[in-house]
Amino acid sequence: LMDRASIPTTMGLSAATKANIGKASGSGVDLSMDYQQAWTKDLWLSVRGNLTYAKSRFTLYEEPQYNEAWRYRVGNSLGQTFGYIAERLFVDDEEAANSPRQEFGGQYGGGDIKYTDVNRDGKVNESDMVPIGNSVTPEVIYGFGFSLSFKKFDFSAFAQGSANQSFWIDPVATSPFNGETQLLQAYADSHWSEENQNVYAIWPRLSPTINTNNSQVSTFFMRNAAFLRLKQVELGYSLPKKLLDRFSASAFRVYVSGSNLLMFSKFKMWDSEMAGNGLGYPVQKVFNVGVNVTF
Repeated sequence: LMDRASIPTTMGLSAATKANIGKASGSGVDLSMDYQQAWTKDLWLSVRGNLTYAKSRFTLYEEPQYNEAWRYRVGNSLGQTFGYIAERLFVDDEEAANSPRQEFGGQYGGGDIKYTDVNRDGKVNESDMVPIGNSVTPEVIYGFGFSLSFKKFDFSAFAQGSANQSFWIDPVATSPFNGETQLLQAYADSHWSEENQNVYAIWPRLSPTINTNNSQVSTFFMRNAAFLRLKQVELGYSLPKKLLDRFSASAFRVYVSGSNLLMFSKFKMWDSEMAGNGLGYPVQKVFNVGVNVTF
């Protein structure tokens, strides 16, 4: 369901009506691979992998008649985010006063985010919102791993990841001094101030309240959500038969394993799978030591 955009206000409705309209098309590919090789009874290898790619786009979407072609959702992915293009931070109040007016309410100045006036009409508002980043849903999901056995030892590992995905740091949830929110170390190390007018800092000027100008959806807080995680690793050893007889067991295996041991991502502030708000409970690393016995 989506809001109707072509209902005239003369109908006297207090809210937009919803209808089951709109069309989308999608395409993709799903691949999997499994390879096994045994050289001897004491040495074998198994390799596996999978990859899924999926992309969907709106082909029909009811929306107002815009003057700007970049505002239409038709042709964009279903999870496409629209926002403002952030150039950098304002150097000082003088630059802010002499730049296109940013119509978000409230005051802004040096150290606040400077947005691009896309249509060059001398002001920045919703008419300047454009498609930014990739979809919030990953277009590519993949995984690969292997299992290796040599005599009584076995070793296995599996990794998974995603690509073609963006997320946005939530400037309200992570804003310093907002309610009980503390100042994140990354913001403390890189923010604009009168003493350090870094226009490419991670965080704008500090403020005791939510800054409306700086909380807009924009490329300033856009991040690459792609990652590769070492999901599972396990090393085991099975006792030989002559020792099994002592325990009256048919199989006895000891192992050590770990989950979520490593992660590779361009985003370093927190686990990128947590998306925009890294203040939640992180993905845990888990280590196990165990014994499997069969009688």
